[in-house]
Amino acid sequence: MSGSLYLVATPIGNLEDITYRAVRILREAGLIACEDTRHTRKLLEHYGISTPLVSYHEHNEAARAEELAAKLEAGMNIALVSDAGMPLVSDPGYRVVAAAIRAGIRVIPVPGPSAVVAALAGAGLATDSFYFGGFLPAKSGQRARALEALQGQTATLVFYEAPHRILETLEDVERLLGPRPVVVARELTKVHEEFLRGTAAEVRAALASRPSVKGEITLLIGKGTEAAPAGSGSLEEAVDACQSAGLSRMDAIKEVARRRGLSKREVYRQIQRNRP
Repeated sequence: MSGSLYLVATPIGNLEDITYRAVRILREAGLIACEDTRHTRKLLEHYGISTPLVSYHEHNEAARAEELAAKLEAGMNIALVSDAGMPLVSDPGYRVVAAAIRAGIRVIPVPGPSAVVAALAGAGLATDSFYFGGFLPAKSGQRARALEALQGQTATLVFYEAPHRILETLEDVERLLGPRPVVVARELTKVHEEFLRGTAAEVRAALASRPSVKGEITLLIGKGTEAAPAGSGSLEEAVDACQSAGLSRMDAIKEVARRRGLSKREVYRQIQRNRP
């Protein structure tokens, strides 16, 4: 009798974010296939799990998939995990799942943490429909074409992005998708978790003011029909929105002035005049 392939979601940061079922499956499986054995071993040690590990990543996926499928056919239960979140979501796993299905092996998802869902829930953008695009292309031209193809999309857009590319990506978002509301969800479930909200320009300015941008990033772009929270309305509301995105008061005034085509002095003067 063949074994079963379990697709086990693991924490995206906080090690407490794992289900009782996931811990049990990882403990009972005959083998755990993972991206980085060193990374997964830390999780297993935290929960006292001694199941053997084997590497399964983008560089050995094709060959390893057949090896794992053979073990499954021989009766072994195997748990597949990624470094964080749900396997196969912008991570390796498709080949072994496809091989298992071709062989008539049962594939069992064990749901749990997902950066996409966590970011979407906390962003404050519409959740009735969304489009997940994985990682945007690293090259500028390809990234621009990918965003251009989504100009007519009315769902909330969700992407993963590398910290060293986020400023360039936000610049492309502003240029190609217009003044939509944008949220950068950074370091979800970790100690320095944060949500930066505003227009692409406002969030970019907040990040650019820092010495460096680090951590895991999920980028969310609101529907094209939604009003941008800081790019419209009164000047005071726009300045407040920029401050909520992490800018200082003076930097927020400067950013709003740039967006509205006004001088910093004029923005400051109007805000002061409208105060009770």
